[in-house]
Amino acid sequence: MYSDRINNLPPYLFAAIDEAKAKVVERGVDVIDLGIGDPDMPTPDNVIQALCKSAKNPDRHKYPSYIGMLSFRQAAAKWYKKHLGIELDPSTQVLTFIGSKEGIFHIPLAFLNPGDIALIPDPGYPVYKIGTLFAGGVPYIMPLLKKNGFLPDLEAIPRDVRKKAKIMFLNYPNNPTSAIASEDFFSEVVEFAKENDIIVIHDNAYSEMTYDGYQAPSFLTVDGAMDVGIEVHSLSKTYNMTGWRIGFAVGNTEIIKGIGKVKTNVDSGAFEAVQEAGIEAMLGPQDIIDDMRKIYTERRDALMVGLKELGIDMDPPKATFYVWAPVPKGHDSMGFSKILLEEAGIVATPGNGFGDYGEGYVRFALTSSVDRINEAVERMRQLKV
Repeated sequence: MYSDRINNLPPYLFAAIDEAKAKVVERGVDVIDLGIGDPDMPTPDNVIQALCKSAKNPDRHKYPSYIGMLSFRQAAAKWYKKHLGIELDPSTQVLTFIGSKEGIFHIPLAFLNPGDIALIPDPGYPVYKIGTLFAGGVPYIMPLLKKNGFLPDLEAIPRDVRKKAKIMFLNYPNNPTSAIASEDFFSEVVEFAKENDIIVIHDNAYSEMTYDGYQAPSFLTVDGAMDVGIEVHSLSKTYNMTGWRIGFAVGNTEIIKGIGKVKTNVDSGAFEAVQEAGIEAMLGPQDIIDDMRKIYTERRDALMVGLKELGIDMDPPKATFYVWAPVPKGHDSMGFSKILLEEAGIVATPGNGFGDYGEGYVRFALTSSVDRINEAVERMRQLKV
């Protein structure tokens, strides 16, 4: 009944987790969900009010622009200049997405012919690989290993693969590993991309989710990056707007134009009232960012206490709201996640759900209150692992 492209897809990770969680909840267990990266805090009230006001404007009830309102793209350009120091032309170097997931999924359709290779980080956000497969491309896995700081080893990519590769996905600060990348690494990526005629797609959803004074650099800050790539951003994590589905891409004009051609044929653009709410988020008061950092820092530190008591000794992450923890000795990713869920009522994501090289880890999302995380820590103390 289904197409081969559907039949060949692996089960979407978080759908499977939801099913397992539901079964435990049915037993009456008080589940603490540290699985999916969905902020538990509300969208700022000024953003909600901007939506309400805009939704009452009949002009917003018509088909929107395929590439996004110019006012939204101008706001995104101003935000990038203020927060990341990048100068952009909003008319040619910014494109609105209906959430970054939608945009990332459609990018391979613009640049891959059947059989072309996309360089995919593993472990990584599953949509990089799934979007490649839907476009008829061939994923080539770039392992992210602890010994390399969870950065891909570009020199390890074979010459024949480089010749067939058309795009490379990167994501720093990284989901799921919470690893960070330096400008020196991004410079190496630019050189590699130029030498091999590869388009770089840098997913920068967590640029503002940083701790302990760390500032995450944009890929586009390094010389030559604008010649070879784009950066994808989202309002989901920074402004607690996951359900609103609004994001954007910035960077190389021709790459932006190519993605825009796909979107023109696939969707009719983002609801303009949501775009106007996004403008308010980006240009309105930014106190939420500092508040967010303080809250997630407290949660991170609370969880680190519990992991240490399980014998998991690791450095606290400098960015993202994820903790990428090695599983205790004698366990694999799925087995330890199952113990956490069934014996402690804690949802954590098995690392191998993000790819084969995620085996041996679980990902905790800091998406519950510090009281709930302290409760999770107490439950972990009682585990026998």
